[in-house]
Amino acid sequence: MLITENTVALVTGGASGIGEAVARRLAGAGAKVAVVDRDAAAATRVADELRGLAVACDVTSDTAMGAAVAEAETWGGRLDVVHLNAGSVGGQSGITDLDVAAYRRVVGVNVDHVVFGLTAAVPALRRAGGGTVIATSSLAGLVPLPGDAIYTLTKHAVVGYVRSAAATLATEDIRVMALCPGFADTALIAHLREQFAGFPLLTAEDVADGVERMLADGAPGECWYVQPGREPGPYGFRGVPGPKGGEAPPRLAWEG
Repeated sequence: MLITENTVALVTGGASGIGEAVARRLAGAGAKVAVVDRDAAAATRVADELRGLAVACDVTSDTAMGAAVAEAETWGGRLDVVHLNAGSVGGQSGITDLDVAAYRRVVGVNVDHVVFGLTAAVPALRRAGGGTVIATSSLAGLVPLPGDAIYTLTKHAVVGYVRSAAATLATEDIRVMALCPGFADTALIAHLREQFAGFPLLTAEDVADGVERMLADGAPGECWYVQPGREPGPYGFRGVPGPKGGEAPPRLAWEG
């Protein structure tokens, strides 16, 4: 997908970290960018610098996400790219301890927001004749993250949702993909930074590089890893064996 001055994009969690880096990258390529964030002041700061649109939004609310998408489409006249990037860490094992309120919050941000964002965006993307949705998952959506089963749960859910939704929407020229970065040096891991001493971390710009590659080369249903020192690329899922003595289930186009 070529980003031009006619491209209209929406980025959730766009006022800081990965979201801000992606918003700046898209704007730098000429796109009009709606910066969606729960922090209204920060969203306004970034949007003003990019000559974009600031939208204060609780991404865990279906009505708020619907309103944010509608505002962005009205402002830009269309909608072409949606990066559902807002996220939250789990902060508990979810095995030997469970803070139910905290659990509901992280599921709301990491899972509900992606579902609400995609369902709100699809009609707008259809009106534009197609487009791209990228949901931020994590390497924890591909492999387990020991010590944070709740976070791992939510990020696996994003990968599964994206791969299934992609098959439904690909025939309408709407690509749905997942971004699966490793540990990035952002505010989400600020409280854990001492544990990463000597460990290579991604920058927000590294992850924005991955998004840029996905927009240019990604295929529906792909889940792209981003790791320090490596070229971003689609993760190769293995096919599931079929019943013994029967035919294997049909292989999806993006499965290796």
